[in-house]
Amino acid sequence: QVQLVESGGGLVQAGGSLRLSCVASASILSINYMGWYRQAPGKQRELVATATSGGSTNYASSVKGRFTISRDNTANTVYLQMNSLKSEDTAVYYCAARRRIFGPYDYWGQGTQVTVSS
Repeated sequence: QVQLVESGGGLVQAGGSLRLSCVASASILSINYMGWYRQAPGKQRELVATATSGGSTNYASSVKGRFTISRDNTANTVYLQMNSLKSEDTAVYYCAARRRIFGPYDYWGQGTQVTVSS
């Protein structure tokens, strides 16, 4: 069992930046995929970015070029650097971990609120 704890959310003006952190309670070396999801009010949860144990990253088209995901395996932490924030980025952001290459994510954090004011 792996617990994930997110932090770094808050209120920011449009055009600003935030960095989210997700600390795992155990080593993430064996976890193939670490991801960030978000859910805005009245909308479905959507994938924002993923980072594999091999160093590959992937982004939703809506955040590509503005957000950067990174993982520090020595610190069991995954980050999401968010720049040029827009009001449509307002959502609860969740960290997730998946050991397998395919299938659903195994572990989820409790979420951190990001609010972007225009």
